[in-house]
Amino acid sequence: MSVRTGSTTVFQIPDQGVTAAGCSSGWCDLWAVATDPGVLTAVAIVGLAALVAFAYVRDAEAACHRERRRVLDERDAFESFADRVADIDTISAATDSTPSGVPAGSLRGMGAPGDGARGPGGGSPGSSVSLRRVMAAYDDTVLSLPHYRAEYDETPAESLAAELGPDAVTALASDGGLSGAAQSALVDRSRRAVDARERLADAIDEEIDAIGDRESALSAIDRRRRRLLGHLDGVRPGCEAEAAVDVWSRLTELEGECDDLAADRQRSLDDPPLTPRTPLDADRERPFYAYLYGPTDGPRYPVLAQIAEVADRIRADKDRVGGRIARGR
Repeated sequence: MSVRTGSTTVFQIPDQGVTAAGCSSGWCDLWAVATDPGVLTAVAIVGLAALVAFAYVRDAEAACHRERRRVLDERDAFESFADRVADIDTISAATDSTPSGVPAGSLRGMGAPGDGARGPGGGSPGSSVSLRRVMAAYDDTVLSLPHYRAEYDETPAESLAAELGPDAVTALASDGGLSGAAQSALVDRSRRAVDARERLADAIDEEIDAIGDRESALSAIDRRRRRLLGHLDGVRPGCEAEAAVDVWSRLTELEGECDDLAADRQRSLDDPPLTPRTPLDADRERPFYAYLYGPTDGPRYPVLAQIAEVADRIRADKDRVGGRIARGR
């Protein structure tokens, strides 16, 4: 999934509380926020959950790395396009119009390179050559990216307008080719596209680092959980009840650490690493994270889902330890 810097995508985060009032531990809301219905059914099955330990954060990290690579490929493509357009000889802007008032050039003449289409007013050979060179440059750079043609059902002119602004394309059409003003606009917009993708790649890097930090914290919690259970299984006869009480207490502390991790992650969701200025997608919840994880098959919020999985294991362990305490062994 790519970001159109010349048009509309933004990642503004709605102002929402961490949890709803009346939920004492926060886990009731955490489950509702972290998962879509049915996504985490496997978490309730202890045997299966053990097989997918930390799968959510690892899948999230892989998704971020894939998207970062695509964003950087787009950055490089727009940089190459800007360089090529800057090297094209410009023409004098057309001043004649058709009797209907339509400018000499039109978008109809901006199809794929080599399609032979021309605008209603014709145009000089030099203008058509410069126009073809612009579209060939766009086709060889931006449109050569495999995911572009796969994701966007657009003509080259439509894609150019969506990425760099319809006014830049209109300038090409109305001038009948690449005028000095159109060249400046295309190069400037392409450089902005490069800068925007640099910022987006940096934001994805921040998310990758955040995922790694949470995974490390969860790994430490899970290791301590396992050691506590191993310690309880190795207690000598006669000390089981006291040891069980101690293990239950320590498991409760680990559950509290999961609560803290979840609250910290919720705060980060409300303060994403990238918040563009133009509020688009206001109807989508947490657009930056929807952009990263919406196309995946996993939970909407994989880090929260992973925390919930670990907390679920801890609660299941506490239930079993509690049963041993009740039985006095």
